[in-house]
Amino acid sequence: MEAVTGCMFVTFDLWHVPRRRAAQAAARMALDRPRLRQASGLTFSRLLGTGGGRRFTPLDADPSRWALLAVWDTPAAARAFERSSTIRAWARLADERWRVDLRPLHSRGLWSGQAPFGPHPGAGSGRPPVHDRHDAPVAAPAGDAPAGDTPARDTPVVALTRARLAPRRAALFWRAVPPVAAELRDADGLLFTAGIGEAPIGYQGTFSVWRDSAALRAFAYQGRAHAAVVQRTPRERWYAEELFARFAVLGSHGTVRGTDPCADRPCADHLGATARLPTAHVTDDATERGGEHTDEHGADAPRTPDAADGGSQ
Repeated sequence: MEAVTGCMFVTFDLWHVPRRRAAQAAARMALDRPRLRQASGLTFSRLLGTGGGRRFTPLDADPSRWALLAVWDTPAAARAFERSSTIRAWARLADERWRVDLRPLHSRGLWSGQAPFGPHPGAGSGRPPVHDRHDAPVAAPAGDAPAGDTPARDTPVVALTRARLAPRRAALFWRAVPPVAAELRDADGLLFTAGIGEAPIGYQGTFSVWRDSAALRAFAYQGRAHAAVVQRTPRERWYAEELFARFAVLGSHGTVRGTDPCADRPCADHLGATARLPTAHVTDDATERGGEHTDEHGADAPRTPDAADGGSQ
């Protein structure tokens, strides 16, 4: 497991859209990709569909919740993006938004051939990552963190997993996952969990928030269903590509289903890098079509995201 160093800043946005706007939200998965490629300071991003986190199978897909995972070279770049046309478009569609700011602690494996959260010892070698006893397809606790890379005690941590399933092994994998998902839902210290993926079939991922590192480790070591699936993983060869990462939570803003999963929990707030969501104004359609570069640095009279179209944060 690779310890991650440096000042990398990661954000995870989760939007809820009314069912009547689900098709528009799905369209944004394609429309926003070229704009994200132009965003200043953005080193990696993925627009993601989500699942309810009950089974972590294609049947779990939730067309009302959509996510953006973004890796920034500086916190300032993430703050500037709050004024982009991408964020304003989602503000018009969504009636709820939650964003969590993260600092990578550990990362192992590849995502579309890249190591977005830090160096990977096998990157460029063509070798898949080697499993250890902490790896899992649903929640991937990454074992004990090396000294100096552990977040402060009692601060929330995030575990992120992502795998591209081997097509011939997908059905077997989906049959193995539900017991682990049930065990995860009942885990002590779990604050939030959702399935994530670039597509509903073939791409399996999870995003889970834990009370602290101790709760995450307890699930890794004590969950029987989890341990059984971990042991099967190298033998079954479910994955064509896989990644597991752990993060310190720097800050949490907005709500999911009316509450902030990290409310009343102290956050790491690495070097004071995190801040509340900046205000962002909402433009008409003609302005939005004017291009990402102008929107990212516009200084029109700001309007807070939670005021857009009557939506609430």
